[in-house]
Amino acid sequence: SNKEPLLIVLSSPSPIFLRSYQNPRRVSFRAASMGTLVGHVIPGFAFLVFGLWHLYNHIKLHCQRPKSYAPPTWFPAPKVRHLELYIILFGGSTYLVTELFVGPSSHHHPLDPTDWSIPTNHLHNFQHSTMTLAFIVHAAFALHFDRVRPRAGQMMSLLLGSMVFGVELLMFNIHSNGHVGLEWQYHWLLQAVISVSLATTLLGIGYPRSFAVGFARSVSVVFQGVWFKVLGVFVYSPRFIPKGCSLQNHEGFLVVPCDGHASLHRAKSLANLQFAWSLVVVAIFSVWFYLHLAKKYPEVPEYECLGKVDGHVEDELPESPKKKVEEKDKSGNFLHVGKWFEPMDLER
Repeated sequence: SNKEPLLIVLSSPSPIFLRSYQNPRRVSFRAASMGTLVGHVIPGFAFLVFGLWHLYNHIKLHCQRPKSYAPPTWFPAPKVRHLELYIILFGGSTYLVTELFVGPSSHHHPLDPTDWSIPTNHLHNFQHSTMTLAFIVHAAFALHFDRVRPRAGQMMSLLLGSMVFGVELLMFNIHSNGHVGLEWQYHWLLQAVISVSLATTLLGIGYPRSFAVGFARSVSVVFQGVWFKVLGVFVYSPRFIPKGCSLQNHEGFLVVPCDGHASLHRAKSLANLQFAWSLVVVAIFSVWFYLHLAKKYPEVPEYECLGKVDGHVEDELPESPKKKVEEKDKSGNFLHVGKWFEPMDLER
């Protein structure tokens, strides 16, 4: 009959088509989750942008004021001082709501309506939401610290930053336990990068004026963004799947099984090569970026560092209360010049 050819065509669809054909709602959810191409590329873009923003400001600040340099956890924007924190708060809150109330397939409800427990197939939603919540908490407290300016605000911001990377590392470690083979290799390498971000943030507490610490932390965040993108493209894009492996649908999740041990070993080796190549590229770019900005922003004499350079008001560090600078005059008495900074504070 005329219907038989159609049934034959639809009898053996590809895994991607079958997944789209069976549950259109699940497709939109998977596209927004961390287990797909889009779900890794978008967070990767965010890490890359914030990492480059921090790298630029760390280098610029150290080149202009090497003696008074102290790496902060965030930087003010030229026109909207708290723009970085606002973006984290808004973007994180949007993702949190999407992950908990739009992502779950059971009528947009993150919990089981019968007993209010967390269903097994929603655990990954709560893992992603927990990481996002950590970023929101850090941004909220950083915003509050900048307004009330407590004495240990900078140290507390670094501790909260360490908490963020610690939660991220823990969640990805738990998340990786659900992956096997090629997926596990990519996520394990991502955990190595997150560990560097965590270590450099903790070192910032003990070495608050170390440029190497601030520089390495910014580069690690940039590398997180790069590796997120690499992971999304080369694991969840069918055209880039290594030879001998395939992208398949397993109980609503995308997995990458390989034909045998040889194919899996080759795929993992390619992942290690991609990681090494990406690291070399990021290192070359970071050093070039430093050399470029070092020429563009020469050192400013400390006694002229009152907030104006070449007639333009420079953004100051979002630290805890600004330190009073004391200079000794010829008579041996101390002249307090920290008050000169107060009009700038009032302008904000």
